[in-house]
This record gives sequence, structure tokens and C-alpha cells, in this order.
Amino acid sequence: MIEFVLDGRSRVATYMQLVVQVKQALRVGLLRPGDQLPKVRDVAEALAINPNTVLKAYRELVLEGLAEGRPGVGTFVTGSLAGPSLGHQAQLRDELVAWLERAEAAGMSPDDVAALIETTIRGTRVPHDLS
Repeated sequence: MIEFVLDGRSRVATYMQLVVQVKQALRVGLLRPGDQLPKVRDVAEALAINPNTVLKAYRELVLEGLAEGRPGVGTFVTGSLAGPSLGHQAQLRDELVAWLERAEAAGMSPDDVAALIETTIRGTRVPHDLS
């Protein structure tokens, strides 16, 4: 099951942070269709946020076709964002963990790592043919 974490420094709305985390979990196969999302009350208590914020996030996931609410039961994943790369992700993750350990040993902070990754992605993105 997914455990949500909030970044209090983020400019992203709290409910959207929850939505993004569910989407990330779907992309890497941590969540799959049929899985139940944590109960609204449990998430609200664990993160010390208003239950309406969690409900808003779950409604967004429903609108995007990624989840469905079942009255009295909970909210369940109905869609997937995992692509064909899912089978390769375990090995790539191991390589990334090793790289992150080297980056930490080199004195890089998490913000340094994020900046390096984001600028590298932007600088090496191969445009897709949209025709």
C-alpha cells in the first residue's frame, strides 16, 4: 500500500501532491488496478490534513479514470500508468541507488541531485514525432 509524504516547502497544492504520488506509484508498479487506496480518514490523520483534501485528491484520480470510489468500502485503483519499461525498472532502480550513493559521497544534497536530474532530462529529451 502507498504511504503518502507531504513536502511542506512545495508550491504544489497538498491534494495534487497526493495525486502525483499515486500516479508515480502507478508508473512504477507499486499500485495496480484492484488495489485499494488508503482510507481517507487514515491519510488525513497520518498527514495531519483536512479529510476534504484527501477526498479532493481521490476525486481527481476518479475524474482521470485512475480510481473509483465504492461507497462504504473505499477507493480502488482502476487504471494503470505502467508502460512497457516496467520490466526494466528494477535493474534501473538498482543502478540509480548506486548512483545516488556516489552523488551523496561526492557531497551532493538532495536539491543538487534533483537539479542535476531535471536539467539533464530537459537537455537530453528527444522530441517525439507527433505527425
